[in-house]
Order: sequence, then structure tokens, then C-alpha cells
Amino acid sequence: MPLSADKEEKKPSVKGNKMILIVEDDQVLLRVMYLFLKRRSGFAIATASDGDTALKMAQRLKPNVILLDLILPKMDGFSVLKSLKSDPMMKDIPVIVLSNLGDTGDIDKAKDLGAADYFVKANTDLAVILEKIKNY
Repeated sequence: MPLSADKEEKKPSVKGNKMILIVEDDQVLLRVMYLFLKRRSGFAIATASDGDTALKMAQRLKPNVILLDLILPKMDGFSVLKSLKSDPMMKDIPVIVLSNLGDTGDIDKAKDLGAADYFVKANTDLAVILEKIKNY
């Protein structure tokens, strides 16, 4: 079961204490990403399904990498990214954007706000994302 804000759980113990925070509001896609990364990355996986919760979890857990959707309830992904990158304690966490927004303007905006990478969900295999995560 993913670590989520709904349950106050301690940070999972994982070899090297590596953690990925997945921020995705589509529960089916969130579960698929969680299971894939849990099985193949060797990292602990935490999840959030809205922007506000994502920020709180990032502050509390200090993940090694964040996978961030842009279209989210409560706070959109652009706002989450801006907040993360303006916080001295979280600004160095690599954020990989996974979104259905494929417009060049959206991609440029996310990168200008500090996204390490940007992938359009429909055009990207999770194995490619995993390789990017391992690079960070």
C-alpha cells in the first residue's frame, strides 16, 4: 500500500533511504506507477493525489525525486513546483513532470520553474522514467 497523507506513517526504511514521491490525481495511473516503481526501483514510494498534500509530504519526507502531474486538485503542479523550488530545504530535489499537457508553452514554463525533466504521459514508457530517476 502506498504511503499517503491519509495515514500518518513513518518514513519507510529502505536500503539507502531512497524515496520517490509520486503526485498524481488519477488513482488508476497512480496505482500503476506505484506498483511499477515499487517492484523495479528498490526505492520507497510515497504518494499524494493533490498539490497541497504533495507539498506537505515533500516537506515531511524529503524525497530523493518527485514525479509531478500538473493538473491537480487544490493546487496545480506549476504552483507546487514553484513552491518546491523556492524552499531552501527542497529546492535541490529533482522534479520530473509527468503530464498530459504537451504544449511547448507548458513544457517551457515547467522547465523555467525548475523541473529537471518533462514527459507527456501518453508518449512515455515507465521504464524511461525509471532510468531518469536512477540518474538523479
